[in-house]
Amino acid sequence: MSQSPTSNLQAIGEKVRAALSVKHAARERAYSLSREVIRNAANCIRAVHRRDLEPARDLLTVSGARLAEMLESTDGHPDLRYTGYVDDAQKEYTEATITMALVSGTLLPTPEELEVSYSAYLNGMAEAASEMRRHLLDTLRRNEVARCEEILSFMDDIYNVLVTIDFPDALTGGLRRTTDMVRGVLERTRGDLTMAIVQNRVADRLAQVEKRLADSP
Repeated sequence: MSQSPTSNLQAIGEKVRAALSVKHAARERAYSLSREVIRNAANCIRAVHRRDLEPARDLLTVSGARLAEMLESTDGHPDLRYTGYVDDAQKEYTEATITMALVSGTLLPTPEELEVSYSAYLNGMAEAASEMRRHLLDTLRRNEVARCEEILSFMDDIYNVLVTIDFPDALTGGLRRTTDMVRGVLERTRGDLTMAIVQNRVADRLAQVEKRLADSP
């Protein structure tokens, strides 16, 4: 009697179940770590805006460690490595790291140093440029106009690089849309800062006039 075509079906099923069980565990682990990366990165950015840089650095360290664990957990599973939640974690970590660098005045890290994809890096950098609007407005409230102009130049520098990345969205993770958002934020910020500078100059001149009038006999 010839061998049944389905005689090896049970063995095939067991092998597939075992492989998918390993992949499922890796997926669950990576997803959980992705959420931790994003949460710590977001808390880092909030701490930076409060000017609590030491706690922010600690949160950034934790976020980076979780990112490394996440990438390790997807090693050998390329279909998991290039999923949305992995890319989101890389983007948020990049955003937090670049925001910290811009505020603290340190050199921007490279994608290779952060161990993130180029598309995640570019989108994270764009988000960091937008975060700088809040930092600029907070600085403006302290009347630190020179620092505000420096921050605006950082935003300009980032935008000027982003507009040169002219590739399909499939390669850049929708960077064109993000770049358009940065342009809008940059224009609003430039307008707010210009208005504040003009108002300060008018106020200074009025104060000078009032002083001369008060000093005149």
